[in-house]
Amino acid sequence: MRFETIPLVLGVLVGLVGLAILADAWLPEELTFMGERRRQERTERSLTGEACIGLAVLCIAAALIGRDSWPYETVAVMAGTALFIIGAVLNRHFLRERIVNRGKLRRGGAPPPPREPRKDRIR
Repeated sequence: MRFETIPLVLGVLVGLVGLAILADAWLPEELTFMGERRRQERTERSLTGEACIGLAVLCIAAALIGRDSWPYETVAVMAGTALFIIGAVLNRHFLRERIVNRGKLRRGGAPPPPREPRKDRIR
């Protein structure tokens, strides 16, 4: 395999990830047999924001496939960056819940006992 084909293969793989994100944003997600098992209702994600992130990934894939010979590589990267930021802003509540929600620690159980400081440390 030639060294020049690595960006092409990477671009195709990144493009497939972008298409999967777009498909997840555009396809209906209604499941009639599943019920909500959580105590707290989940924050809904913005489908427009998810589509923006999918388009951003596709822009980056196009820049990878175009390599240095494509004259719109910089434009594609800038558009991908802008779309990614827009998608992240539209999904900020969803992302915050995914990052901050601690799960088992928030359920009201007894907190773990505090750890004793190590005595072999030099102060």
